Amino acid sequence: MKHPMSTGTRRQLRPTDVKRLNRTWRRGTEKRLSLILESVTGPFNVGSIFRTAAAFGADELWLAGNTTPPTNPKAQKTALGTDRLVPWHEPVPAVEAVRAAKEGGYTVIAVELTGDAVPLPQARLDRDVCLVLGSEDHGCSPALLEAVDEVLYIPQVGRVGSFNVGVAAAIVLAEVRRQEWASGTVPAGAAGAGEETSGDG
Repeated sequence: MKHPMSTGTRRQLRPTDVKRLNRTWRRGTEKRLSLILESVTGPFNVGSIFRTAAAFGADELWLAGNTTPPTNPKAQKTALGTDRLVPWHEPVPAVEAVRAAKEGGYTVIAVELTGDAVPLPQARLDRDVCLVLGSEDHGCSPALLEAVDEVLYIPQVGRVGSFNVGVAAAIVLAEVRRQEWASGTVPAGAAGAGEETSGDG
């Protein structure tokens, strides 16, 4: 028996349908989203974070400490030009970046393991948030952790020390949008590209 949504042949959407579907999701996305990268030096990580930020519609990104800029040739290999889609600020001290984000109306939330950190599934992210990610080796600095509004962490069950910073950014960015979309108007699905359905039934 065919799946109720199946038309008989499953195939990838055409590029025009993908663009239409993305536009529909964009119309259902209103919360502002930004990031601060503190001393993230790996250019491939920086490029990857920019690409993910662009995919989830981030409004701006602050570089802090000695974060590698996206103009670095190696960063460009993973950013693939998406740094042109996310306005970014030249590197400043981390606390200054946090201050600027707060003045911009964001709730600033660090992704880090601290005694008061909230697990990601319980974090309240359906608001204008600025996510902070620290360096690959040392995480967020003490000064930055004192300056942010809240802290969250990504639960792990495997015997692994931590996530790659680019992967951590993708996980949290996806959860931010998921929380917003879960309570709003979202597309009916890829098969109905361009169609919308209300999230309240």
